[in-house]
Amino acid sequence: MTMSVGWYLRRLSRMGPREVGGRAGDAVRRRRWRSARPDCPSVTGARFTAVLPAGTIAAIPPDAAKRLIAEADRLMYGHVEYFGVVRDDLTDPDWWYDPKTGRRAPWGYAFDVPYRNEDAVGDIKQIWELSRHQYLTVLAAAYAITGNERYAERVAEHLRSWWAANPPLRGVHWISGIELGIRLLSWVWIRRLLDGWPGTAGLFEDNTVALNQIWHHQRWLAAFPSRGSSANNHIIAEAAGQFAGACAFDWFPSSARWRADALRSLERQLRGNTFASGLNRELATEYHGLVLELGLAAVAEADAADVPVPASIRLVLLRMTDALAAVVDSRLRPPRQGDADDGHGLVVDGAGTERWASLLATGDAVFGRLAWWPTVTGTDVRTPLLAALIRPYAKDGTVTRPSSRPAHFADAGLTILRGPGEIWARCDGGPHGFLSIAAHAHADALSVEVRHDGVDVLADPGTYCYHGQPGWRQYFRSTLGHNTLQLDGSDQSVSGGPFLWTRQARTRVLAVDTSDASDGGTARWSAEHDGYQRSVHRRRVELTAASQELRVVDEVRGPRRAVQLAFHLGPAIAADLADNRARLTWTRDGEDRSAVLDLPGQLSWRAHRGETAPPLGWYSAGFGRKEPSTTLIGTGFTDGAEGFTTVLRFRG
Repeated sequence: MTMSVGWYLRRLSRMGPREVGGRAGDAVRRRRWRSARPDCPSVTGARFTAVLPAGTIAAIPPDAAKRLIAEADRLMYGHVEYFGVVRDDLTDPDWWYDPKTGRRAPWGYAFDVPYRNEDAVGDIKQIWELSRHQYLTVLAAAYAITGNERYAERVAEHLRSWWAANPPLRGVHWISGIELGIRLLSWVWIRRLLDGWPGTAGLFEDNTVALNQIWHHQRWLAAFPSRGSSANNHIIAEAAGQFAGACAFDWFPSSARWRADALRSLERQLRGNTFASGLNRELATEYHGLVLELGLAAVAEADAADVPVPASIRLVLLRMTDALAAVVDSRLRPPRQGDADDGHGLVVDGAGTERWASLLATGDAVFGRLAWWPTVTGTDVRTPLLAALIRPYAKDGTVTRPSSRPAHFADAGLTILRGPGEIWARCDGGPHGFLSIAAHAHADALSVEVRHDGVDVLADPGTYCYHGQPGWRQYFRSTLGHNTLQLDGSDQSVSGGPFLWTRQARTRVLAVDTSDASDGGTARWSAEHDGYQRSVHRRRVELTAASQELRVVDEVRGPRRAVQLAFHLGPAIAADLADNRARLTWTRDGEDRSAVLDLPGQLSWRAHRGETAPPLGWYSAGFGRKEPSTTLIGTGFTDGAEGFTTVLRFRG
């Protein structure tokens, strides 16, 4: 999509004077670099010393190594899938080609490329993903495990191809700082994992082309950091990549300054991007994972290079890990909240490795698990690699970790209710999003998400897309696209663009009792929001153990208005709707399960599935992928007095 003049004015309105000044300076710098590109200084005597300790590779569990090698072999045959699009061209990739649209991004000065315009460029996420070079870290890890040089040779071939096709400041791969930061981190790990290969020094430190690329990546990141209202997960990736590069590739006159500046930025932004409770302020769970991965990778580089890091960095990562352990369900799945684009900080594992289990395993190795943590099953490659570099966490008497599993995160407004039969329910009473534009937020205030033994019953539909499909982008972030209540056909918060909210609903939690319902009691939560201005939406949720029953009561205070109440079922759930009762059935591990959903009788109910005009009844398991699912919509009017009561009863 191409941004209109109105969008730019709306975007400008969300910036403060300091951000406007910084962006103006960036524009001047970009113009100057167009006519006089900075030159890389000459480098002599460069050596790579940030190698893995002896015995690290031998510590990788055999099943994790097997998955990794199977993935590497698929890559060697040219096969890969990104965001639901299968590619078979990876033996000799076109770095500017989008297989989804068939378009090829135009050549030119990087900052002139209209990357948001899919008609001109293609799907930019498809183009960028390959050039994060995380598939090359997989191939490099396969070499480290097997010693088979064909993996190393393919890595070298592709790096040389990429460097030749993407000279500094030319084309789409020099536009976005998060791409440069993650790519630089990938190069650090590629160099580390290829350390035993005879051609490694000739690929990196003895290669003037590689040195030029590494220097320009760091120079770019130092010059154009994300600013102000855009300083979300992007600036974490920029700082982590810059820091990793300046630690491991400490070969340039500016390396010490870049390292110090990046570390200061990383420390400040990690604190700024994270609630005191440990949850990420974007309230988008996958970005919690991305930021945690990036932070751990940065600390690994610091410890490998013997660079001291502020204690606050490790403390933030510790709290993020404990928070993750607290919110996952019985199958180690965290909430599906806000935007998700399948972004990773460091990829060295094969298909089938569970991301969240891997992060908890790393947290156990680095920080030590608490008694209430869920049991982590499965193994991965990344944990022993990071644990070999990161120094064990030194317990500090001033740092207090939760003595029992937290269920309510007041600062983030996130509450987890748990009950028998592995009932898990997330209640959303938190801020709309992070910073003035809340880029990755959805209009989902007071939404609920309910699972039974890890199966989505009342589901958060996900994200699906960012660019190029505005109708789908609007649907998946809309109020109607979540398990909450819509008035007069409008969202609770007002969108000004695909990553911009111009008015944000304010939510307030009124009461919480997270007593463990499995002990026979009832867990309760209630909250309200003011997003509809003339009306207040208040919701109460109760989870009762004895009846395995979840009760949701919605009240609207204000004038009579049209209402739509939505409940999105997971893709595994079959629904038989009769009047205001839906019988739900699904299968888990070969066993038939069921529940009954009694819906408010004041509303007229209809089931929707896989509709496109407009979109309704969809579930996105990952970025670029969607599948039909059943959505139940109740339509009617508020009367200002009687509430709408929904009851979900699970069968024993």
